Amino acid sequence: MSLIAVAELTHPDLALTPTIESTDASIQVVSHTATDPETGMFFFLVESDSFPAFEAALERDHTVDERMLVAEASTTRIYRLGHTSGTKLISPTTTEMGGLMLEAESTDRGWSVRMQLPDRETLSTLWDYCDREDIAFDLGHIYSLDEFSVDDRVGLTDAQHDALVTAYEAGYFEEPRGTSLQALAEDLGISPTAVGGRIRRGTSRLIERTLIEDE
Repeated sequence: MSLIAVAELTHPDLALTPTIESTDASIQVVSHTATDPETGMFFFLVESDSFPAFEAALERDHTVDERMLVAEASTTRIYRLGHTSGTKLISPTTTEMGGLMLEAESTDRGWSVRMQLPDRETLSTLWDYCDREDIAFDLGHIYSLDEFSVDDRVGLTDAQHDALVTAYEAGYFEEPRGTSLQALAEDLGISPTAVGGRIRRGTSRLIERTLIEDE
């Protein structure tokens, strides 16, 4: 039976980790392009209040070999990036095992990922692969596609969970609002743009898991 697994991954050579650690940008893999091991190129949606600082970090990032700006708005851009040979990637391995990388979002230290895997044996094999590569694999929760087995966060990444809970407790969803994105950003230690993105994606995930019935 297929299952969904949510995990936190950290390693200094994971894709874009140096950029993640040195900027306040929120980075998300464009999922439908992230599971093809043949392309060698990946698309990333980036939300930032300072793209000059973000691009300067990309220049210093030892995991980035080439980059191309694909689309841009005031606080959001899409980049197409190629990685150096020493970069550690988990999505090609996930695909080879018959899995699918549904979502990958940057955290303060690395990546939070949501994967669809064929079974628990595949999850164990993937965990062993990360252990051999010295990639820290912190499993948050798992659930089957038809019923929850372990899941106290309804499929949210830890970053989305923290942003939503912090926003709720601070009165962000009240009318009038009891706080602002700027204040939430200061509490969470990230940019207002990143907070807004996590709240938006987390809310979408909650609606998907609790209000939308599968056909």
